[in-house]
Amino acid sequence: MKAVEYFTEQGYSCAESVMQNAIDEGIVPKELLPVASSFSGGMGSGCLCGAIGASQCIIGYLFGKNNSEGNDYLARAKAREFIEEFKKNHKATCCRVLTAGMDMASPERKAHCANMVDECSKILKDIIKVKV
Repeated sequence: MKAVEYFTEQGYSCAESVMQNAIDEGIVPKELLPVASSFSGGMGSGCLCGAIGASQCIIGYLFGKNNSEGNDYLARAKAREFIEEFKKNHKATCCRVLTAGMDMASPERKAHCANMVDECSKILKDIIKVKV
């Protein structure tokens, strides 16, 4: 998946990788890429996984208030669906918990986070029903 390539080979963060992939697919405008930067590293504090954060931004953009297709209820329902699907394989959504015991610069963590990027991109594809 292209999102993983952005993360592993092109220097994008987890969040930026998910967002850039959606931009490439014409799902969201390129102006959203800088928004994803603030989600990287668990929003800079180790909280919400950046790949999840970017996915949620994309869901909000597509289904949120003032969107011709959406409303705040639909956006929240899709957001909840995303989290429920993610939690089928993981007990948490917190970056710090998901990467517990891994050194930030280790190959182990990079591979683990590449898997999170891939998984979030696949869940997002299913949630929004378009190719991501």
